Amino acid sequence: METHNAALAGGGEALQILETLDKAKTQGFHFTTIIIAGMGFFTDAYDLICVSTVTKLLGRIYFTDPASGMPGTLPPVLNAVVNGIALLGAFCGQLLFGWLGDKLGRKRVYGVTALLMVCCSIGSALSFGSNPHAVLGTLCFFRFWLGVGIGGDYPLSATIMSEYANTSTRGAFVGAVFANQGFGILVSAAIAMVCAAGLRSCYPAPPFNANPILSTPPQADYLWRLVFLFGCVPALLTYHFRTKMPETARYTALVVGNTKQAAHDMGQVLHREFGEGDVEARQHIVSATAIDYHLFSREFWQRHGLHLLGTASTWFLAGLPWYTLNLFEKDALTAVRWLPPPATMSAIDEVYRICKAQMLIALCSIIPGYWCTIALIDRIGRKPIQMQGFLMMGVLMLALGIPYSYWRDKNQIGFMVIYAITFFFNNFGPNTTTFIVPTELYPARFRTTCHGMSAAVGKLGAVLGAFGFSYVSQDRDPSRVDPGYKPGIGPGTTFVILAGTSIIGLLLTLILVPETKGRSLEDISGEYTTTKTPAAHFHRR
Repeated sequence: METHNAALAGGGEALQILETLDKAKTQGFHFTTIIIAGMGFFTDAYDLICVSTVTKLLGRIYFTDPASGMPGTLPPVLNAVVNGIALLGAFCGQLLFGWLGDKLGRKRVYGVTALLMVCCSIGSALSFGSNPHAVLGTLCFFRFWLGVGIGGDYPLSATIMSEYANTSTRGAFVGAVFANQGFGILVSAAIAMVCAAGLRSCYPAPPFNANPILSTPPQADYLWRLVFLFGCVPALLTYHFRTKMPETARYTALVVGNTKQAAHDMGQVLHREFGEGDVEARQHIVSATAIDYHLFSREFWQRHGLHLLGTASTWFLAGLPWYTLNLFEKDALTAVRWLPPPATMSAIDEVYRICKAQMLIALCSIIPGYWCTIALIDRIGRKPIQMQGFLMMGVLMLALGIPYSYWRDKNQIGFMVIYAITFFFNNFGPNTTTFIVPTELYPARFRTTCHGMSAAVGKLGAVLGAFGFSYVSQDRDPSRVDPGYKPGIGPGTTFVILAGTSIIGLLLTLILVPETKGRSLEDISGEYTTTKTPAAHFHRR
């Protein structure tokens, strides 16, 4: 595109074609896009969270030694890899597809992420091998590439919804896409629970302490495979629709420079046509106002360097407690005796009980948190929600961590209430807003790249939670340490550390993250300038 040298005029005037999109009434297409894009995040949460339940079952199936007197668990290294390999894949996918989304267009690579999720969900379910390590190695291979597809969905889905939405409801629409994570968590627990109930009914098994061998029937191997297999369904249902979606008008107009095609694509969304002469009349304005600096150039860093630092660092500090708490959930439930000791249950019964508790937490705290954000984000703004979420998470995790021994030994119900409320404020707070803000701060030419970079740094927080805290959060009392691990700093100290990261997230939000509520994407990102050429007006034919 040509370098713009038009003079700035007072107040600024957005490109008319995008003003029309910003002011458009909500259409059926917006809700269709929420569903199509949201299924990626349904799959994301389904596949990334269900593995925390599956690892308990895999340990029982492949690593039980009847002579040990305890149900089998995955060795620490394998446990960390199985839990974290998809997160590493997501890190790579966010960077790769974020870059491709800006280079090739959002639509052209959108179907690829869905196809990866479908194929790799099936591959995970069919993992094979002649010994346990071979089975888990195959599983990790497919889960890595599943993570790549999941990660690629972050910048593409967020940007597509943001660029289609109108100004007054953009935050709610992008948040609604992300909120499908909550349903993914709920359904993953429900599917595992239903499958476990069916297998438990058909193949009853005694608890481990009654018969260590029979407590894990051979049919238990079907359970984790069925759970993984269902993960392909949402992405498969939306693959066709992803390939048929029009490219966003913002990408076509501001990146490709084809205003005629942008008007045509926007007409499909708004169910109206724009006069060809009007489109041609503004073609020169698109060229004149397009940004002329490159990603990571000096001007980029001057304009958006602090923005990128803000969105990446706060996403890291939101992702760290979110995934740590999710992966720690099954152990927390056992520690505070919401679940019976593993030795008193069969392998299938343990999965059933864990998923039942996970469903309760999802229904009572996780899903309501997402929808509170959706209801309020376009009223009170992104920044206040993110700040209060970090603040409440910090307070609540201090309340869990400092008197942890009291909660564990004397007040298990109180522990679970505060634990659930922490999830609520994570989602009515930074877990949702850190997804939304990067779709608004950056120019169209860099939007998916910068969103992908921010998300990738966020996934590093998740990886740290999966790989690091599984070791360091072990109890200081050797009698309470999981088999294969060494004593660590303890769950209480872990909660205190996570509280500290949340307070840091609050401060970084205050300093580095601007408010984007109620403004057009072009205004927020500095995408356009005003020219002295009188603006042409679009009209309906």
